[in-house]
Amino acid sequence: MAETRNIAPMKLELLMAIVHNEKAAYYSSLIQQHQANVQFSIPAKGTTHLVLSYLGLTEQPKNLLITLVRADEAPKLIELLDETFKKGKDYKGIAYTIQLTSVIGTLVYGFLANDKRTVKEEA
Repeated sequence: MAETRNIAPMKLELLMAIVHNEKAAYYSSLIQQHQANVQFSIPAKGTTHLVLSYLGLTEQPKNLLITLVRADEAPKLIELLDETFKKGKDYKGIAYTIQLTSVIGTLVYGFLANDKRTVKEEA
């Protein structure tokens, strides 16, 4: 019979970051350094595209980065992103997290939380 293991879960949060298209790979690598196993990058438009179009100006393309991070890593990551956003005009962006209330399945949770205790062991 398989042995059951009690794993004290770390809460997960959904990190949303809107960044300039040219810096998406840079931000993605920063996020990956903070226990993030799953990331999605989606082309997006900023909120000012309507106003800029009326003025005949063009805006820089944006990317929406969606990432699952552990709650213990989220504050450090948000602080790092905030510091990076202040580097200059090309680094501007916005980031926030949303707390997840549940995840179905121990193996899925283990992958998302980067928790190696949940990996099935060969008998």
